[in-house]
Amino acid sequence: MARHIPSTRSLLVFQAAARHQSVSKAAEELCLTHSAVSQQLRQLENQLGVALFQRSARGLTLTESGRMYRERVADDLQRLETHTLELMACRAGETSLLIGCVPVFAERWLVPRLGGWLARHPDISVQVRVFPTGLHSMEPAYDAAIQYQDAVWPGASAEPLMVEECVAVCAPAAPFRARLKRGDFRQVPLLHLNTRPQGWQQWFGQAGIALAPANSLAGHRFDLFSMIVEAARGGAGAALVPRFSVERELARGELELAHRHVLAASQTYSLFVPGHKKDTAVVAALRSWLRTELPYSPR
Repeated sequence: MARHIPSTRSLLVFQAAARHQSVSKAAEELCLTHSAVSQQLRQLENQLGVALFQRSARGLTLTESGRMYRERVADDLQRLETHTLELMACRAGETSLLIGCVPVFAERWLVPRLGGWLARHPDISVQVRVFPTGLHSMEPAYDAAIQYQDAVWPGASAEPLMVEECVAVCAPAAPFRARLKRGDFRQVPLLHLNTRPQGWQQWFGQAGIALAPANSLAGHRFDLFSMIVEAARGGAGAALVPRFSVERELARGELELAHRHVLAASQTYSLFVPGHKKDTAVVAALRSWLRTELPYSPR
């Protein structure tokens, strides 16, 4: 069956022309003649059956169809280039391992410890990418992923790795530190993760804090735990974060516990492996290492 896919050359010409809104500048960037660029654009429009540009003496302007096509094609071309460069980077006899990972675990646990593991496996080349909570296709084709147990990856098995425990921390020099020592959280700015708006509410309830804020949902919100940690270090407020994510800051004295209570586990990190990868040597090596470093202790 014939595929309705334009040539890569046509798409690259289209991208350059759309970016510059000029045939001449696109031709200069691609080292082509003005006529060659114009011809490629006409051929692409004829193949698609829609006008991608409005042409005038001032240059090119994307039509609505052209704008939509550019937005979609740009990501596809970037992925194609990335896949090509990844293949070119492979060395003879080397095994690649693409790990998807929830950002906080990647930044604060996995990546700092990778060096020791890779030293024992010099033939493995690792890529670490963010793994979404819901994966509905095999693109990119992760070899394994570390995410919360309720993440979605059709066809993959999930093996529990570690129970998450969260602690409340703040900067030692924060202006509200004296109140926290007395267990008074009423006037303390709270730092929230956008995807866990009720985290502090749960923590206050478990910790039995009598002097809790009237509205525990109020405060400052962030997309990533790494942002919250940096905000807490800067004295912006008290943060509720996974304990492993602030081990470094606690050891250095850049942060300290705002209270001794540890939030009972609400999340479990799991290792996800697609069925066709579960018996590969590289995934087995990763699983064995994680099991050694992260003994699972169900509550």
